[in-house]
Amino acid sequence: MNQQRLMKVILAPVVSEKSNLLAEKRNQMTFKVLPDATKAEVKAAVELLFGVQVASVTTVAIKGKVKRFGRTLGRRSNVKKAYVSLAAGQELDLESVAAAADKE
Repeated sequence: MNQQRLMKVILAPVVSEKSNLLAEKRNQMTFKVLPDATKAEVKAAVELLFGVQVASVTTVAIKGKVKRFGRTLGRRSNVKKAYVSLAAGQELDLESVAAAADKE
């Protein structure tokens, strides 16, 4: 896989109550990914960026809701999320990764 593509696959971590619960209970991390990203690309990207072993990846494509903005109807953008299960004994702390990136 192209390394430049892998660097762009992961858009952002998802920080919510559900994602924090999954991180604590099941050792799963949640990321927003490119809409055309495959599970193999997400796995390779996480292993490359964070240096951890990935056990499995589950992806979910969420269609944007139609919402009213004043008088007009608008549409939120579609989002693809990836739930990444880390291998046993592996740990990923996003705070330490962000602090290391800020130092560079």
